[in-house]
Amino acid sequence: MEVGVLGGGQLGRMLALAGYPLGVRCIVYDPAPDACAGQVAPHLCAPFDDADALVQFAKGKQVITYEFENVPVATARLLEAHAPVRPTPRALELFQDRLLEKQFLYAVGIPTPAFAPVDPDHPDRALSEVGCPCVVKTRRGGYDGKGQIVAHTPDEYLRAVAQLGSQPLIVEAFAPFEREVSVIGVRGRNGETRVYPLVENHHRDGILRLSIAPAPDSDALLPLARGYIERLTAALDYVGVLALELFQVGNQLLANEVAPRVHNSGHWTIEGAHTSQFENHLRAILGLPLGGMAARGVCAMVNLIGAIPPLEPILRIEGAHLHLYGKSPRAGRKVGHITLCADGYASLQERLSVILPR
Repeated sequence: MEVGVLGGGQLGRMLALAGYPLGVRCIVYDPAPDACAGQVAPHLCAPFDDADALVQFAKGKQVITYEFENVPVATARLLEAHAPVRPTPRALELFQDRLLEKQFLYAVGIPTPAFAPVDPDHPDRALSEVGCPCVVKTRRGGYDGKGQIVAHTPDEYLRAVAQLGSQPLIVEAFAPFEREVSVIGVRGRNGETRVYPLVENHHRDGILRLSIAPAPDSDALLPLARGYIERLTAALDYVGVLALELFQVGNQLLANEVAPRVHNSGHWTIEGAHTSQFENHLRAILGLPLGGMAARGVCAMVNLIGAIPPLEPILRIEGAHLHLYGKSPRAGRKVGHITLCADGYASLQERLSVILPR
């Protein structure tokens, strides 16, 4: 079985690695000649608007998927004429644009912080709907904290709008959240939908640094999160893995962002769940039975940002699993991650303290 993957980053790399035990061969398509997934899978290097290359890429593929949501929608639509594209390109169209995303979430009954589009000629109108503090965001293209500015006063809001320029913007109310969590679900071609345990996420400078799975004291929230995933995926006839980032405010979960793909906060599933998010994504898009999603004990996932630490101290830790992505170190770049597995939260924190000392 051959699966085409649009995008050749670390997510594409991990999809390819998950495919080998299943007899699934992933071929990646990425304009970058040094795409790191190309180290473990065949790599077609061509622009996303090269129609001839895309048609050639589609040949022989049982299905085509994508590993990041900024693939041009036109690319997915073109490929759809030659091979099934899963998840649906409609998901790309919606979740590339933060305003369309929030409007869709609202339409399917999933609560979000208050939001409004910013009229560049009358930016005060959006602020009157949302109030301060708020977060000004570009509607398209931002990730890992890029393209967004927190404003605590009307003057800061106007400066943020000016700083982000003439591109389309959205403003969202700042949620007084207790913690950030995410839920990762998968929907098969037959409509079967499953979710992994909730994950507690910690960010710094807008980049995910640490995930704890299952999130402590989250059992009561999981049915609510599962309901969100079921609504999202059913409304789109979605097939594959999808991640929903959430703010916990008391017993309420407010949706922040949707990722129509495998997700950084789900890397712990490679060692920490019965079936990884990467394997389950391939199972879903190929129409195979979904694998178990329960956690094996508890896990922490630590992103390696900008540099690779000395390996020996990490590999001495019981339950530590190192994943390097084959990328050259660079400030702010995700070059790998470490998964720590343990039987309980106390031993997990003890092992985690070796990697993240206070």
